[in-house]
Amino acid sequence: MEDNYEQFKKDVFQLTKIDLNAYKERQMKRRIDALINKQKASSYKDYVRMLKESKAMFDEFVNYLTINVSEFYRNPELWRVLEKDVMPVVLEKKRSPKIWSAACSTGDEPYSLVMLLNQFLPFSQIHIIATDIDKQVLDKARMGLYNDKSLKGLPEGFLKKYFTKVNEHNYQINAEIKKCVEFKEHNLLKDPYPTACDMIVCRNVMIYFTEEAKEEIYKKFNAALVPGGFLFVGSTEQIIQPAVLGYKSFRSFFYRKE
Repeated sequence: MEDNYEQFKKDVFQLTKIDLNAYKERQMKRRIDALINKQKASSYKDYVRMLKESKAMFDEFVNYLTINVSEFYRNPELWRVLEKDVMPVVLEKKRSPKIWSAACSTGDEPYSLVMLLNQFLPFSQIHIIATDIDKQVLDKARMGLYNDKSLKGLPEGFLKKYFTKVNEHNYQINAEIKKCVEFKEHNLLKDPYPTACDMIVCRNVMIYFTEEAKEEIYKKFNAALVPGGFLFVGSTEQIIQPAVLGYKSFRSFFYRKE
């Protein structure tokens, strides 16, 4: 592979508006090189040409770049904290809270939020904004079809209550859950953020960003929250000095805007 990765990053940004400089380079370059080798491109320049000429290849590239490992109620113990300790505080301030699921991947997280909120509210009072950079995963999310592996963390009774079995290993989420989620394409590094959010959930994506990009995103999240609003992060994404970024630790992996 000829060594023009710097130019390749510029070409990718022009094509996709995805800034590869914000991602950890060794990890991302390894993923990209594997895909380029699979497509038998002779160079980064040759691969860019292929991306411009083939929509299917372009879509595959964007899908490959975005890391889509997701499941319902991922880290169930944290969802129990959300239900028992955090959500009652949120609902005390606002009966129909504005919640943003950022980098929502295939929809497991925002749909999980709807199911959790339904323990407190009717569906008519639940609205989740769910965003991701990847159009393909958003299409999968809107479809709402999941295999049993991604559903293994659900609380008892949720599978029967909120899903319809399609075949031996696949389930369709109920239409009333789908109606509560608004899916939108969004780039955390360049697009405007929603405002006046009561809670932002962004889990298991910050680990792929540089420290500089993380700090910028956490600050933007803070600006997007109402005073006292909550940020819920992934189980490997503890914020080391939350006060510097305008947060106060509420529980492990839950932060509150000061």
